[in-house]
Formats: sequence, C-alpha cells, structure tokens
Amino acid sequence: MRASERAYRTLRQEIIEGQLPPGSILGEVEQSARLGLSRTPLREAIGRLVSEGLAAPSSGRGTVVTEVSLDEADDLFDLRTVLEVLAARRAAVHADPKVFGQLAARFESAVEPLRRSEDPESYYRLTTELDAAVDAACANAYLAQHLRSLRVHLARLRRFSRNDPARLAASATEHASIARALADRNPELAAATTTLHLHHALAHLQSHQPTGTQTHQNHQTGPAEPAGSATDHPTSSLERTP
Repeated sequence: MRASERAYRTLRQEIIEGQLPPGSILGEVEQSARLGLSRTPLREAIGRLVSEGLAAPSSGRGTVVTEVSLDEADDLFDLRTVLEVLAARRAAVHADPKVFGQLAARFESAVEPLRRSEDPESYYRLTTELDAAVDAACANAYLAQHLRSLRVHLARLRRFSRNDPARLAASATEHASIARALADRNPELAAATTTLHLHHALAHLQSHQPTGTQTHQNHQTGPAEPAGSATDHPTSSLERTP
C-alpha cells in the first residue's frame, strides 16, 4: 500500500471515530512524524480529506478537521434516502438470493443479543457487509461511490447518539427485512423497507437534539492539540447510523 493511501485511511478512520475531533490541526510536521512517513504523501492524504469535506483550510492554523452537527442530519438523510432507495431497487434486480438470505438470517440472529445490551460491534460490521453487498449488486459504480462518500459523514453523526439497545434491536430487524426483500428480488419491497429504516434512523438521531438548539461537536477554543498515536485508541466500525 502506498504511503499516501495508508496515511489517508488512518486519518480518515480517526476522524470518523472521533480520535481526531473537530478542530484538530492536521499539522504536516506532527502528523508525518506520528504516522512515520514524509510530508509529500501526507499532503496527498490531507488533500483527499479536504476534497471529502472531512478537513478544511483554516486561516492561521493550517488544515483542521471540520465540525459536524446534528443540524446536518436532515440534508444528509434527504440525499441518503434518494441514493439508498435507488440502490436497493437496483440491487434487487441483480441480487444473489443466497448472499442476501444469509445476511438476513444473521441480522435476525443479532436481534436478541442487541436487546440484551451486548457489544454492538459485530452488528456494525454486519451492516457494513450489507452495504458492500448492496453496492456490488446495484451494478452502478457511480451510485456506489456516492454512497460510500456519504456514509463517511453519516458515521460522524452517529457519535451524537448513544447505543440504545431497543433501537439497535429494531434496526437489526429492519436490516433483516431489507436483506429478505433483496433475497426475494423484490424491488418495491426493498425500496419500502429501506425507506422505513431510514425514517426510523433519522428520528432516532433527532431525538438526541434538544428542541430549538444547534448541536455541534465543537473544537477547542484556540489552536487544537495534535492528535496522539492511533494506537492509543481502540477502533470500531462506524459506517452506519442505527
């Protein structure tokens, strides 16, 4: 793997998971030393993060991690609904019934453990598998690419909501219904189950925003400190909002 790709993936994951919080300075000297690479590949990596909206130039501070706010949820979910419903319809036409049938069974098996407040990490990995399967089955590389880009920003929003066992169990049931519809190659049902899931996911996020306020992950007042080593923090899968 190229050094710039490795740096990009590491920084991107740290931003998504909050290890590099909004306002963190992506200083070339500090980050290149921390990641063990020269400044040229680091610049390439930071340029990609800027193009994705995960970082932005800041006057007098260099490049910093962008803020994220629950106020963005409506706009992101407007786009998410259009793209995911279209992908579900397309995927249903080309779906491998065996692949999606197995995914549905695994989601169904996840419901009770989630309801008992067991660690949801395996469930989040399962949702990532479903995403990848839908991306492949929709047979539209442009659509899949836009979805992957959108999921990055959705993953950052999820940090505002707590892990609610009841919601996670309901979400697993909804994902099972989506996977069953895809296994049955039923485009209309796949679209309907996807729409229902997204409606519930957005409502769950909005329930964590106090009425009449703006909720941000704010950066510190003044220059932010460079992030510590990635090995100081456990990583987790954050690619989907429950």
